[in-house]
Amino acid sequence: MQQQYHIPVLLNEVMEGLNIQPGGVYVDCTFGGGGHSKAILQKLGAAGKLVAFDQDGDAKRNLPEDERIIFVQQNFRHLQRFLRLHHINAVDGIMADLGVSSHQFDEAGRGFSTRFNAELDMRMDQRQSLTAFEVVNTYPEPRLHKLFEQYGEVTNARTLAKTIVGVRSTASLKTIDGFKNALREIVKGNPNKYFAQVFQALRIEVNDELGALKEMLQQVPSLLKPGGRVAIITFHSLEDRLVNNFFRRGSFDEPEENPFINTEPVNQFNVITKKPVLPTDEEIKQNPRSGSAKLRVAEKLMMV
Repeated sequence: MQQQYHIPVLLNEVMEGLNIQPGGVYVDCTFGGGGHSKAILQKLGAAGKLVAFDQDGDAKRNLPEDERIIFVQQNFRHLQRFLRLHHINAVDGIMADLGVSSHQFDEAGRGFSTRFNAELDMRMDQRQSLTAFEVVNTYPEPRLHKLFEQYGEVTNARTLAKTIVGVRSTASLKTIDGFKNALREIVKGNPNKYFAQVFQALRIEVNDELGALKEMLQQVPSLLKPGGRVAIITFHSLEDRLVNNFFRRGSFDEPEENPFINTEPVNQFNVITKKPVLPTDEEIKQNPRSGSAKLRVAEKLMMV
């Protein structure tokens, strides 16, 4: 049975950005509901190939009956290893949509959404051991403070971390309702928005989303054929900054202001999108979850 996943975000813009060649080999790093993959397959000829990665086993149910597609149930941080296992050393295009699928938010038992009561889980890959409950129940206060501040931009991150450490010995934080009730006193502003930021921070930590993104991006230059393209959709500033820096400079660091250091990292990309491509008002109306999406596209330089 096919799951209810989200409508593919910025679909036409991604297809245009990838500039698909009918006989090419493409990778969808985040298969999910298969919307982007389906559109890629429609543009591929009989000789074309698509490799679809998704660490969430539920996504497998959305696979089309098509012998041109290979499904890999793995995190995209293992991109190169699993492409090599399938005897693929170079590809014509790579795409990733870093948003959490609607299916994951709407499946109450997964613990991603603040709307349902379930165990505080948030694992995209159910085979891994670290859960959101383990994070809030075992991390020391400074580490909690840092993750809420950096990953969730929570205004009172320090108070939040201190409160969690203070209450966790007496109150159970194992469920979403238990967690929210224990923190009710310190919520700043709109509770829905506040907990959305808190949950975002926990989800990024549990799934090591930024670490996985960095590892995947570092593999892209050696995997893309010259003239091949990479298209990435991000949903928050931390991801977008990593992608933007890597596409522009081949590095994740902000440029050095030191005039005595001029070791520029070698960049193998030509940035196609000078500014990020944003969804139209029409798309946001049809699919509110696309509201914070940003698409960036880069092309691997032809060797001189």
